[in-house]
Amino acid sequence: METIASFTVDHIRLLPGLYVSRKDSSGSTAVTTFDLRVTKPNREPVMDMPAVHTVEHLGATFLRNSPRKDEIIYFGPMGCRTGFYLVMFGDLSPEEVYPLVLEMCDFILSFEGDIPGAAPEQCGNWSEQNLDMAKYYISRYRKALTEEKNFCYPGQEV
Repeated sequence: METIASFTVDHIRLLPGLYVSRKDSSGSTAVTTFDLRVTKPNREPVMDMPAVHTVEHLGATFLRNSPRKDEIIYFGPMGCRTGFYLVMFGDLSPEEVYPLVLEMCDFILSFEGDIPGAAPEQCGNWSEQNLDMAKYYISRYRKALTEEKNFCYPGQEV
């Protein structure tokens, strides 16, 4: 079997940032998958699940209500709990989605109140949420984006 693209990235050197994970197309429709890497894989603890779950709910809510909502295919956590995937229609670069990702971070950081979709009839694990820890991780992630400017394109060294 072929090794999938995400397993070819050197996770020892990977830093928190915004990266293109892969680009796909079907006919004339292009799709870009972004890696929103929040923690340093294999070098610091992974995010705790309640925080990951809260970021997922808030991030998806923001993105699917943003002016770019028609471009959004998916936003959700990586199984390794070191980040999230953002899948969008279009042949896009990290610089093109950077403002959207920063707006999503600001939405999460300023959010107060009940987590959208965190009710038994809306979510299979509705009660596992942690807004304070979600804000902690997203604050660190936003700092990596704005101060460290960690971006990368396919084929570039991460």
